[in-house]
Amino acid sequence: MSIKLPANSKMLTPDFTFGVATAAFQIEGANTADNRLPCIWDTFCATPGKVINGDDGSMACDHYHLWQQDIKLIKELGVDAYRLSIAWPRVMNEQGEANQAGLDFYRNLLTKLKEEGIKVFVTLYHWDLPQHLEDKGGWLNRETAYLFKEYADLVTRELAEWVDSWATFNEPFCAAILGYELGIHAPGLSKPEYGRQAAHHILLAHGLALPVIRQNAPKAQVGIVINMNRSYPASAKSEDEFACLIRETLDNQFFIEPLMKGQYPKLLANVAPQYLPQVLPGDMEIISQPIDFLGMNFYTCNHNAYDAEDLFKDVKNSQPVEYTDIGWEIAPHAFEELLINLNQQYDLPPIFITENGAACDDHLVSGQVDDDQRVRYLNSHINAVNNAIEAGVDIRGYFAWSLMDNFEWAEGYNKRFGLVYVDYETQKRTIKRSGYAYQAFLSER
Repeated sequence: MSIKLPANSKMLTPDFTFGVATAAFQIEGANTADNRLPCIWDTFCATPGKVINGDDGSMACDHYHLWQQDIKLIKELGVDAYRLSIAWPRVMNEQGEANQAGLDFYRNLLTKLKEEGIKVFVTLYHWDLPQHLEDKGGWLNRETAYLFKEYADLVTRELAEWVDSWATFNEPFCAAILGYELGIHAPGLSKPEYGRQAAHHILLAHGLALPVIRQNAPKAQVGIVINMNRSYPASAKSEDEFACLIRETLDNQFFIEPLMKGQYPKLLANVAPQYLPQVLPGDMEIISQPIDFLGMNFYTCNHNAYDAEDLFKDVKNSQPVEYTDIGWEIAPHAFEELLINLNQQYDLPPIFITENGAACDDHLVSGQVDDDQRVRYLNSHINAVNNAIEAGVDIRGYFAWSLMDNFEWAEGYNKRFGLVYVDYETQKRTIKRSGYAYQAFLSER
């Protein structure tokens, strides 16, 4: 099995960017080194029952010490770009001042990436809020949005020289809804009104940071990364169609409409007003400032039936389909439909697919990992992106998730998404069949 595109695909031109992606908390480890502060995920991991096997990010992939080895891996894969995140608690102290040791780590990392000819895509926030800010209310506290602006100002002033693209946030849905509404992720709170208010403050923080990033990094692109799933009704019944509409409105439109239209979905005011946050005058103008790109993360689709109490509930697909090791349906058709549908609904900026990948049941046998399912997943989803481009969607890049196996949040080390296998006891890296397939595909462009 290999990764192939039609010979005339626009994705095979030099202007299209292919990369791999990671996130700080998932790979860095060294969570007390060089004055790094505790973050909400350190606290969440230390709370019994929150993370499978009681796993934590104290070691992860030890990227903090093995980063030079990991850059060699990135280079070996032959990608154009590397997407990473900055750990807020690593670069700033409680007084809001720079932690030079943390900044030096990223400065050395970024400098080496540029020396190797690798484009650098940086995300400022990938879920690791400093714990001392959560103690003051976290994303439920409007002040956190203004503190994020100060953090973004510091980092972009210090590191702009080496960065091609800045994203303010990764997946506001996960940070806010999984963290404050459902309690699945840090900080583990669970009230509907909490999730939506946290989301609003995250979007506000994005808007507040845009002008300072542009000022500090005038040559770089600036945008935000959101995640979306395509929803399908469990049946042709009108109530299931309605459930599907509500699910997509809460998961997708709630996050993209403020960015693109300066409003929250009007449907919610009449049907589910409990999901609307408190908005102060001027907020939506700040949130909806133009961005240079929209990052899109996609993994799966979902199916929904009507529920009288919650308006929708997840159900399994009634058709025989394939699932990944984390239980997510493999649905490249949904990816293609989602991209085309969004392009029809909104006047979108250029899109980068900033995450796409699969958790597979990987095993290292005789020095090899034969992850054929992941190869098929990548092939079908890269072709879905190609089809969307052919349909008129302006997509400029694709990043596979992830460079290597890592700490998978509440799943701990139980699920593997990497193109590279990590033995967590020895920290040995082994390129999987999928990594070699991606490498071969990129070498043929």
